[in-house]
Amino acid sequence: MTIKKIYKRDGAPAPFNQQKIIEAISKAAAEVGVKDSPLVQRLSQRVVVILEKNFSDAPPAVEDIQDIVERVLIEAGQSEIAKAFIVYRQKRKELREKQTKEEVEKIPYRVIWEALVWNLEHSCETIIKLNEHIKIGVFPELIKVAEKRYDEEINKIANLILDKKDKIKLLIIAGPSSSGKSTTAERLGEALARAGISFLKFSVDNYFYNIETQLKDQYNDHDYEGPYALEIPLINKHMTALSKGRTIDVPFYNFPTGQREWRGEKMTLSSNQIILVDSHFGLYDQLTRAIPGQQKFGLYLETLCQLKDKNGRFVKWTDVRLLRRMIRDAKFRGSKPIETIGHWHYVRRGEIKNIIPNISRANYVLNTALPYELPALKHYLYSYLPEIMLAYQNNPEKIDAFIRAQRVYNLLSEVEEWSDMSVIPAKSLLREFIGFDD
Repeated sequence: MTIKKIYKRDGAPAPFNQQKIIEAISKAAAEVGVKDSPLVQRLSQRVVVILEKNFSDAPPAVEDIQDIVERVLIEAGQSEIAKAFIVYRQKRKELREKQTKEEVEKIPYRVIWEALVWNLEHSCETIIKLNEHIKIGVFPELIKVAEKRYDEEINKIANLILDKKDKIKLLIIAGPSSSGKSTTAERLGEALARAGISFLKFSVDNYFYNIETQLKDQYNDHDYEGPYALEIPLINKHMTALSKGRTIDVPFYNFPTGQREWRGEKMTLSSNQIILVDSHFGLYDQLTRAIPGQQKFGLYLETLCQLKDKNGRFVKWTDVRLLRRMIRDAKFRGSKPIETIGHWHYVRRGEIKNIIPNISRANYVLNTALPYELPALKHYLYSYLPEIMLAYQNNPEKIDAFIRAQRVYNLLSEVEEWSDMSVIPAKSLLREFIGFDD
């Protein structure tokens, strides 16, 4: 047998086990009253043959195996068993989606409500009303008040930290991809600096294990998307030392070589400093378990976009972040928009597993959605999307990317484009993604 392992839905590798295929087909058969062990064995063996033929170079994902089971059942004329298997698979999918929804609902309702009320008060709760700001020439005013709201939130968080400055040793800024962590950390640092407090930046990225020990995803790429890729015991050892005033030797992770290096850099926490951890999964409990809870302040970021499309549906928060990342990756990371959108499902999987479940550990949830950003994002991306849809629409392995591209294309089709980026402040969070080439 050439199939040795598979990739689970979270991207983690697992040993291949034909018995699980036999069990899945047996359960579906039992649902329709079929108890034929030899038949189940033949069907499962046919699945294995197809897997070995099509996945000799890279392991299959769970979804690949399930697709092939469906195909084998249908081609074998076992339509009733196939229907039972499809129903079971759909129920499992709905259960996962329900779990995901429950995780997203960990965002405090008050924060979401405040975002919606702000949009209502500024007449930008729908795309139609947002477009009207552009049509009547008051869009720059919306930008100003939106930026003021973000500034006020930053100052509010700074004051909460200052109220406990004698106790707090560690500030954690966490959140999913493209939620604005870098800008928020910078702006919060500026606010605290006015009170004589500065950050000691602790980069957990320097604590990745060497590449030869890293897990790989189903595309054979090394998986850096979860906390399990980090040497957590060493992180805690160093944080403890820093919090007690001791000096540590700081590692450096060389991403081109995939090796951790020691270059003689040292770090010490002074009396007027707070350790800053700016990381997707900074709120993962084991990451900073050595620091007592009262010495930590957790800040969680999400684009809580409270904007409805023409059909009355709220714009997906993840779509806002996807659009941001498509621009940022193209401008600063050498990745084309088509590559970002094709890889996004993997980013989302990591978020659902390692980031969203930790929202409840945050002391404060900050809405980083900018009510005016969709018209600006359209300026950079809209022309790319038809080509991306065309590239993915006939690729059965990338149907999720096609659906995603089509969804954001339809969204931006409703939005009036804004091209004058000079009215967006230099310190705006949006600059983290669009840069300064206007």
